[in-house]
Amino acid sequence: MNLQEIYKGLQNDLQLIEEELEQTVDSEVDQLQASSLHLLKAGGKRIRPVFVLLSGHFGKYDVEKLRKVAVALELIHMATLVHDDVIDNADLRRGRQTVRAQWDNRVAMYTGDYILAQALQVITQLKEPMVHQILAKAMKEMCIGEIEQIRDLYNQNQSLKRYLQRIKRKTAFLIAISCQLGALVSGASLDIVQKCYLYGYYVGMAFQMTDDVLDLVGEEKSLGKPAGSDLRQGNVTLPVIYALCHEEPANRKVIECYLQSKGESNNFEEVLELIRKSGGIDFTIGLSQRYLKKALQVLEKLPASHASQSLQFITEFIVRRSY
Repeated sequence: MNLQEIYKGLQNDLQLIEEELEQTVDSEVDQLQASSLHLLKAGGKRIRPVFVLLSGHFGKYDVEKLRKVAVALELIHMATLVHDDVIDNADLRRGRQTVRAQWDNRVAMYTGDYILAQALQVITQLKEPMVHQILAKAMKEMCIGEIEQIRDLYNQNQSLKRYLQRIKRKTAFLIAISCQLGALVSGASLDIVQKCYLYGYYVGMAFQMTDDVLDLVGEEKSLGKPAGSDLRQGNVTLPVIYALCHEEPANRKVIECYLQSKGESNNFEEVLELIRKSGGIDFTIGLSQRYLKKALQVLEKLPASHASQSLQFITEFIVRRSY
């Protein structure tokens, strides 16, 4: 089994989700429609819809319910990307101009708000109160995570605990509830629903750590943005935190000065190379693998099926991926 085979097995349902995504961002306001479709057409892995669909197999699989969850969660994810690009002054995402670069910050902010509102409208079609409670809590935590990231821009005094809390809120929660809600709306037992949440949480933590490594060592062609973009924008990720704690004083001072200048110093490439050589990359990969091991341990407690096999492969893919 490979990732393409997993997507192929879900092809018809993923196509339904893709069509509904496009219909949902449709607007009578030309500007909103163009800017919303701009990001949608850039594609993406659609990993959250895949988690929703696969988790739905642990209960009574109902694609009509599952696609509402998948569309809502993917739209929430898209809205956060548009807003992130404004905060980060990012010009590229997935190899294309961001909404803010194509239009401006004001259009981008309202586009993100519009996409978020559409997500909430979609999820109202599901009547289960627990779905709305879970989604509301996750959205609150994601907002806190975004504020924490802004607070910590260029902050050289960050702990591992603070970093883990931030990525839990920014990334892991949405992946966790993708698995949780997929099982929940399918009528799976509460024990299975909770295990799906835990699996998604561990995978989400590892997913973000892998992203943070790829940002520093990946190729621009694969990433769709320049290498080191997070560091340029002041996002202090785990490899950087590790370097600040473990590099020899002279090298640590170089990194600290770059952060204190808020990226204005002209030695970015030197700083990037110091971080790459510090051991922080290996440390972050090692920690992500520990989270993935926990995910696989939870997965072993779920009913054996083709869906659980697919989830296992996705878990292993996250370790190996280069984009």
